[in-house]
Amino acid sequence: MNGTTTIRLNDEDRCLLAQLVPEYGDQSSVIRHGIRRLAEEQAQRVALRSLLRDWEAESGPVDEDMVAEMQQRYYNR
Repeated sequence: MNGTTTIRLNDEDRCLLAQLVPEYGDQSSVIRHGIRRLAEEQAQRVALRSLLRDWEAESGPVDEDMVAEMQQRYYNR
């Protein structure tokens, strides 16, 4: 599925892209890396939801305050 995709960026996004280019090589590489990273994050969220469903099925309801605390501790750095 090779091809060209057009995206529209605002000024802030263009600046962020320009800042990342030296690290990743070119604009396309930055965007590909960002897409992969988002896909990884989504897979982690899906896995976590599955874990919580399994936990609830086995041990009863999960303490939502504890989940929020763990999310803050491990995901919002």
